[in-house]
Order: sequence, then C-alpha cells, then structure tokens
Amino acid sequence: MNTKDGKIEGGNMEELDLKELFSIFWSKKVYIVLIVLIFIAIGVIYTVGFTTPMYSSSTTLVLAGAESAPGETTNSITTTDVTLNSKLVSTYSVLVKSKDVLNQVVTNLGIDMSWESLKNNVSVSLVDDADVIEISVETVNAEYSANIANEIAKVFTEKVAEIYNIYNVHVVDEAEVENSPSNINHERDIIIFAFIGLVVAIVYVLIANMLDTTIKTAEDIEKEFKLPVLASIPIYGNAVQKKKGGRK
Repeated sequence: MNTKDGKIEGGNMEELDLKELFSIFWSKKVYIVLIVLIFIAIGVIYTVGFTTPMYSSSTTLVLAGAESAPGETTNSITTTDVTLNSKLVSTYSVLVKSKDVLNQVVTNLGIDMSWESLKNNVSVSLVDDADVIEISVETVNAEYSANIANEIAKVFTEKVAEIYNIYNVHVVDEAEVENSPSNINHERDIIIFAFIGLVVAIVYVLIANMLDTTIKTAEDIEKEFKLPVLASIPIYGNAVQKKKGGRK
C-alpha cells in the first residue's frame, strides 16, 4: 500500500512539474512570440539584403555506344560499350573541370574570369550511378550560367573525341535559363530562423526562471521552507489607497 501510495505521489509530483513548466512558458508567451518574430525578421532581412542571388543551370550528358567517327552511330550498345562507359564515367567527371576544358570555355565565350574561378562555380555529378553526367553551373547571371554549361558540354565532348578517339558522349538535355535564384528560399529561411528563435526563447525563459528567486505563490513557500501554508491573506492595497484618496 505504501509503495502504491509512493508511486501515486511520484506521479502527482511529475504531473505538477509538467504543469508548472507549462505555466512558466505560458506566462512568458508574449516574450516567446516576440523573440520568434524578431528572428524571422532577421532571416528575411539577411536573405533579401545580404544574400547575393545565384542562378544555376544544368545540362546532362549520356555515355552511349561508341562511334568510330562523327555521325557513324551504331544501332546497339554492346557489353563492351557498357563496360567501357562505366570505367570512363568517373574519368570524364574529372575531365569536365580540367584546366584544358575550362580554359577553352573561357576563351570561346570571352568570359572575364579565370578558369580557377570558373571551376569553383561548376559542379559535376553522376545521375543515379548511371552512365549519365550532370554538369551544373552557378553564377550571378542566369543567362551566363546556361551559356557556360552548354559550352562546357560542347568543349568536353570535343576533348573526349580528341583524347580517346571515340565519340560516345551525347547531350541529353541542354541547359536552360533559370530565373529563380538557386540559393534563396524564403519559406525555408523563415522556418529555419523561426526554429532558431524558438530555441533561443525557450532557453531565455528557462534561464530567467532559474535566476528568479522571488516567491510568488504558496507553493513556492512550501518548496523553499519545507513548511505547510495554513492560510493566506489577500492584499487589497489598491482598494485601500482608493478609499483613503476618497476621504481626502
């Protein structure tokens, strides 16, 4: 029976703590909302005023059956072609961002940019581990990004033919101009900054409550002095002052 009572008391104590914690946060709800709104505003200001819009365009290349010369396609892809393409796809990914290829792209387009700077704006990835290469270019100008991506694909295809004497790289999708910035997403930024603001608000409320040693309720007295509160006297200070003021 005592054990059961002890469990009940422990459960009530835990429930009381949760209620108290909820009460603390509820009493500070205005501060929590203000802090979250402030962080949302900071996020919007940061993305709109301090983030430079970048535009990305991508082109995809596929490694198909090898040709002995341009225009002389084979009707089917042999096992040898598949094996060769699998071995070359990783090498091709490195070749796309090579100095030789990017220097040629800079020269062809007349870009006021070094090949090293251009390399930082180019990314190459394999699509689903298949024999498909995706070349993406990200710059501050949407049209430049598309033009550079298409030119890289063109120069890269020519270099493959020149180096390996095979014509197995084909453009699947040419890069198109994307008018939406690739590095700005207001909905995502609002959610991230709102979450950060909520965390900061919760930490603030908990720390403020820990540092607050004032006694506000009878329960605080019982916890502090380990003594039961037998009675409490309400304070009617404002009412007394009003009565005194009326007598004067």
